Amino acid sequence: MNIRERLEQEEKELLSPYAAFSAESKGRMKPEPQCDIRPVFQRDRDRILHCKSFRRLKDKTQVFLTPEGDHYRTRLTHTLEVSQNARTIAKALRLNEDLVEAIALGHDLGHTPFGHAGERALDKICPLGFKHNEQSLRTVDVLEKDGIGLNLTMETRDGILNHQTSSMPFTLEGKIVRLSDKIAYLHHDMDDAVRAGILKESDLPESVRKVLGVTATQRLDHFIHDIIIYSQNKNEIAMSPETAEQMQKLRQFMYEYVYVNPEAKSEEGKAENLICTLYEYYLERIELLPPDLLKIYEKGEKPERVVCDHIAAMTDRFAIAKYEEIYIPKCWHG
Repeated sequence: MNIRERLEQEEKELLSPYAAFSAESKGRMKPEPQCDIRPVFQRDRDRILHCKSFRRLKDKTQVFLTPEGDHYRTRLTHTLEVSQNARTIAKALRLNEDLVEAIALGHDLGHTPFGHAGERALDKICPLGFKHNEQSLRTVDVLEKDGIGLNLTMETRDGILNHQTSSMPFTLEGKIVRLSDKIAYLHHDMDDAVRAGILKESDLPESVRKVLGVTATQRLDHFIHDIIIYSQNKNEIAMSPETAEQMQKLRQFMYEYVYVNPEAKSEEGKAENLICTLYEYYLERIELLPPDLLKIYEKGEKPERVVCDHIAAMTDRFAIAKYEEIYIPKCWHG
């Protein structure tokens, strides 16, 4: 018995019967030899952690566009917070921590520069549409490793694709990440809004403060405890009805006062225009795309999709620099 087989056996002995077991994975899109040390979901986690699209998350917007302060969240810190929340819940419920971590680290790999403003812009201008969860799956399946992809397991791919509210993963681990994503952004977006002076803790609805807590730390603690307690010994991941109701009130409050707040979102119109301008520029000049994307295009992919691939992969800073390089005149040096 090698190390991987021993770890798989330990999963059988220690994890909940509702867990996703590494040895029972539905497999990968392309069969490949097993590692003698790492079970399949651990390999997925490692592949995501080492890929280029994961590193780019550090310079992508979460809520506040290219903030000047050092302590505002980025798409990378959001991803890490989702991962930590998910691992805490999975460990308490004896579910597969490697799988939740792989899904959490990969769930936003396809996110655009400038956060949801960039996503809206591409979805509006591209006739094929654009959704960041679908792009995240495309990133790990097609775009990474110069067009080879990461060849992840079906469980990780499913969790990445279905992490949004409108869909549901088939594993409990994927369902944990789906809830952890919401908990993370409500927690840290409120924290960042208070830091920015847009909100005060006392602005929250009284029922939210009473049930969930009066500080960001209390609310995060409440959410995680509630999910663990309510989901114990069940083949389901859920919150108690009371907590779910107050989370929805908190989401509505955040959408009204932060996510569409003119002060917080004053630059988003510019960001959307920038994204649309770059899209049109590259659609007319496909030959300027990176070599790996040109290979995908030459294999028959639609030009609109590979242009979206290029723009979605950009960081905020790279998109701004590319726009300036193309459209802003430079001083002449004689």
